[in-house]
Amino acid sequence: MGTGPKEVTMKSIKRETMSKQVVDQIIELLTSGQLHPGDKLPTEAELTDKLFVSRPVLREALSSLETMGMIQRKTREGTFFSNKIGSKPFSIMLALSAGDIPAVMEARMSLELGLVTMAAEKITASQLEQLAEILRATALSKQGYVGLDKEFHRTIAYSANNPILEGSIDPLLNMFDEIEKQIPTVDRDHRATMQEHQAIFEALQQHNPLAAHSAMYHHLNHVRSKVLKSLG
Repeated sequence: MGTGPKEVTMKSIKRETMSKQVVDQIIELLTSGQLHPGDKLPTEAELTDKLFVSRPVLREALSSLETMGMIQRKTREGTFFSNKIGSKPFSIMLALSAGDIPAVMEARMSLELGLVTMAAEKITASQLEQLAEILRATALSKQGYVGLDKEFHRTIAYSANNPILEGSIDPLLNMFDEIEKQIPTVDRDHRATMQEHQAIFEALQQHNPLAAHSAMYHHLNHVRSKVLKSLG
C-alpha cells in the first residue's frame, strides 16, 4: 500500500529578497558593460517586463539604489546611473550587500572607528563648534533626531579630512538611515544617544584619538545591538 506524498518544508520568498535580486540585476548592467555611469536606465515598464517583478518591488529596489547614490531620478527625463559611480566602487559593493545588515553595521563601525581617530588629530575649532551646535539641537529635539544623528557622524567623518574615505561615508550613512527607519520609535534611546555623543565630542575636544576610538566603539556597538535586536 503506497503512502501519500511526504510533507516538505520550504522557505517563502520574502519581498526584500526579490528587491535585492532586482538591485543585483540592475548593477549587473554596469558591471557587464552594457551600460555605463551617466547612462539612462530602461523605463520602469521595460524593467518590470524584463525582470518579471511587480512595480512595487522594482520601485523598492530603485529607492535603495537612489539612497546609495547609484542612480538619479530626473523628472520627465527618466532614471540615470550616477556619473561618479566609476570612481566609487564602494557604492557598488554596498549595493550588492544591501540585505546583509550585520555586514553593513560592521562596515560602518570599521570606517567610523578609523575616521574618528584621524578626526581627533585634525579637527578644527570651527568643526568642534559645529558638533556642539548639533548636540544642542539634539538636546532640544523631542523626536525626529535621526537626521541630527547622521549630521553628527558626517561632521566627524569630514573633519578627518581624507578625500579617499569621504566618498564612502555618505552612502553608508544613507543606507543606515533606511535601516534605522525600520526600528520602532519606542526602541530608540534618545538619552543614551545624547550621552554617547557627548563622550565622543569631549574626546575630540581633547584631541585624544584613543578616547575618541573607545567612545565611538561604545556608541556604535550599542547601535548595532539595538538594530539587530529590533530587526531580528
